Formats: sequence, C-alpha cells, structure tokens
Amino acid sequence: MIVRRMQDILNTPRDVQAKTWCSRRLLLAEDGMGFSMHHTVIYAGTETHIWYQNHLEGVYCVQGTGSVELIDTGEVFKIEPGTLYALNKHDNHMLRADPEGDLHLICSFNPPLVGTEVHDENGVYATAEQMKQKAA
Repeated sequence: MIVRRMQDILNTPRDVQAKTWCSRRLLLAEDGMGFSMHHTVIYAGTETHIWYQNHLEGVYCVQGTGSVELIDTGEVFKIEPGTLYALNKHDNHMLRADPEGDLHLICSFNPPLVGTEVHDENGVYATAEQMKQKAA
C-alpha cells in the first residue's frame, strides 16, 4: 500500500513549480500503478497552453473556477468544483484560472509521469523514454 500526505510532498522533487502552476505529484511511474496522480494548482488569473501529445489526462476540479479552451475548435468549457474533463484525443488547449482565486485540480496521466516533467515550448510533456534519451 502507498500512503502519502501533501505535507510530505511539499518542497521535495515531487513538488514541481512553474510560472503559472504547481504540481504536487502524488503517484508517479516509479510507484508502479500504471498511471500518475497529481494535485495541480493553476494560479489565479493565469493561462497555460497545454498539448499532451504523449499522454492522456483526466482532470477533476476540487476548488476554484476557470475554463478550458480547445485550440482547434475554439470551444470553451467552464470549470468549477465537481467538473471533470478528459483530454482523450491529445487535445491542444488553453487552461485558464479565473482571477478570483487559484484553480485546484486532481489530475491523472497515462502513461504515468516520472515526476520532473514541465511543459516544453509547445505545451508538451516528454515521455519517460524521451527524457532518458535526453539525459544520456
């Protein structure tokens, strides 16, 4: 059994920080679950371009409000507590948090993240194999 508490993840390598978000990585590839799980905070009033070409992601909102816009179609979907959205087609999108407060999301990735990923210039996370090749 794996038991982790948020206070044990903060300020560790599993607490990944970026300009518009932070991701507390609760489960990673090394945990052997076949998916990874994260508590992601999108900072109030920000937008983040994301395009997971190598991963599928399911996202569940637990706090805050915002929107997700599909780049290809221009469709915009409101996000509020209790909303789930799944990027089941490697959707190119903009994620926005309303200015009134941070957007707290529980996210799962398949394949699982290794833990150090951040979005590249196209909003993409590299696969574990791609990360190994870059490190070699």
